[in-house]
Amino acid sequence: MAGFAMEYGHLAMKASARVGQERKRGLGFGDSLIHGEKFGRFSSSTAKSLRTTNSVISSVLTSEDYVKQQETMVFKAPLFDDYQKADPKNVASIILGGGAGTRLFPLTSRRAKPAVPIGGCYRLIDIPMSNCINSATQRPGEAGMNWFQGTADAVRQFIWVFEDVKNKNIEHILILSGDHLYRMNYMDFVQKHIDTGADITVSCVPMNESRASDFGLMKIDETGRIIQFSEKPKGLKLDNMRVDTTVLGLPHHEALRSPYIASMGVYVFRRDVLLKLLRWRYPTSNDFGSEIIPAAVNEHNVQAYLFNDYWEDIGTISSFFDANLALTEQSPKFQFYDPTTPFFTSPRYLPPTKVEKCRILNAIVSHGCFLNKCSVERSIVGVRSRLDFGVELKDTLMMGADYYQTEDEIATLIADDKVPIGIGQNTKIRNCIIDKNAKIGKEVMITNKDGVEEADRPAEGFYIRSGITIILKNATIKDGTII
Repeated sequence: MAGFAMEYGHLAMKASARVGQERKRGLGFGDSLIHGEKFGRFSSSTAKSLRTTNSVISSVLTSEDYVKQQETMVFKAPLFDDYQKADPKNVASIILGGGAGTRLFPLTSRRAKPAVPIGGCYRLIDIPMSNCINSATQRPGEAGMNWFQGTADAVRQFIWVFEDVKNKNIEHILILSGDHLYRMNYMDFVQKHIDTGADITVSCVPMNESRASDFGLMKIDETGRIIQFSEKPKGLKLDNMRVDTTVLGLPHHEALRSPYIASMGVYVFRRDVLLKLLRWRYPTSNDFGSEIIPAAVNEHNVQAYLFNDYWEDIGTISSFFDANLALTEQSPKFQFYDPTTPFFTSPRYLPPTKVEKCRILNAIVSHGCFLNKCSVERSIVGVRSRLDFGVELKDTLMMGADYYQTEDEIATLIADDKVPIGIGQNTKIRNCIIDKNAKIGKEVMITNKDGVEEADRPAEGFYIRSGITIILKNATIKDGTII
């Protein structure tokens, strides 16, 4: 979202005047740009600034007036005798905050998609920002006056940042998405971009046939250059997008299992190419994945970079739910605990969690919680959560609370037949997402026993999406309720 600012250890929303108007209609409309103002504080010399050091990269042959004429493009092989190493000082990163987040509704009804909690104490935006901190860092700017119409439009409105004389040493621009779960060293990505002499490089993941039609797919030639895009193809169109992924370094046996490559929505552009595409060549195109890059493959050297590791697009309630619960597994495919490349979030300075006579199996329990004689199985318990005795939580994501209620406040609410924040006595919950500050009473049953796939009950404090019950933020579920 425009106006996000990051300083390591603190995430603040700096809303523009436009945001106040947008809030009346809900947060997170159109694609958004998250632009770090102070993206990490480090003593390391490699992370102090992006404004030093010159590197040399052969420029693309382009016309001075892209509108009036076009010239034949000549792609030169990289000069390996003058090897150029990717330098974080010469790379700027742009993190896109995703669109309206409609597929994650109602989690996005009152928050931008990058602010959706994940893994107990993190948020989606922590993923690309931490990957940047672990690869390189960035310096920032101010938001545009108009709301963003798409990924390309979001970047276009910040072109002035890269044309600023203070940023003249930036040669490559890394464009990231704020709603993906993965761990990547972006400088390996940039290095491949430099080594192949690419104008644009698209990060992609190998994909099997069962999931391929859910993504934008690419075809490549024998050099790894992208020659065709197809958005969510099916049938014969899907068969036509098969590629030999050994070209990108995938072992033969894995290439047989995954004969497709899907775009991750993560790109690196040569700075001059990006500016010309946005300003002159495609000034009315608003999206990279569906408009600019598919058109650019005919005129530019667009290369594919294979990322053969865990990656999940957190785009739907189902994928969001599954990705969270997968974190509770023993030796999960993705984890936040890598000591060499940790993921960061805002410190909350909370006390340790207090656990009294509980059964906890394959679960994540965040900071500052109070668990009293309850059962938590294959679930995530977010910060400041309160689970009273007899509570059973299974296959559930509980996001926690933004603040504490005192013991006196809790006692007064219960005495007045009101419900405090947290989960009350003897409540049983299955297959559920519980948003922040939810107040769930005692003797409640949330199990969706009838297997309802879709339901809208906002007045009652919940929705059901893909069979998953979602308790709304700040909702109150009264004692004895059955969902």
